[in-house]
Amino acid sequence: MAGSRLPSALEPIDVRVTATLARFGVPVLRIGLGIVFLWFGALKFFPGASPAETLAARTIEQLSGGVIGPSVSVPVLAAWESLIGLGLLAGRFMRATLLLLVLQMLGTLTPLVLFPAETFAMFPLVPTLEGQYIIKNVVLIGAAMVVGATVRGGRVVPDPHAADVAEDLAGRAADDPA
Repeated sequence: MAGSRLPSALEPIDVRVTATLARFGVPVLRIGLGIVFLWFGALKFFPGASPAETLAARTIEQLSGGVIGPSVSVPVLAAWESLIGLGLLAGRFMRATLLLLVLQMLGTLTPLVLFPAETFAMFPLVPTLEGQYIIKNVVLIGAAMVVGATVRGGRVVPDPHAADVAEDLAGRAADDPA
């Protein structure tokens, strides 16, 4: 909580813990996202192994107007998600990886609109298990946003004064037309 003070004896410990979290938090988030995407993507290569497989296939079929059936959509989605996972794990080609992730997430959220009877037991307050599976992607989106904020070399800054100075400098740079 901002502004809360710790007993002075705990302050050095808090500074070290916070600095450690700032240093390792984004890489752990990136690797965690990579594991989730690679794992969930890999499951789709094995028919029946992914609980999201049928709903994903039906969603893609609906979005494509029936042109893309499950025999194509599920392996493509499996490869797509696996590629996102590998990109996140490697920490390479992050802009392309995050673009693929954004597009995948847009598709992932569409069953909430296309199939509300399957994603909600009582709209909009009581999601089904499938709905919960989809809604939890909000956390993945937030994690991807944090990772994306670092692709230009940015990082989490644990010192509030340093963060304020950096924010002021960034604001001035954005206001400067040169």
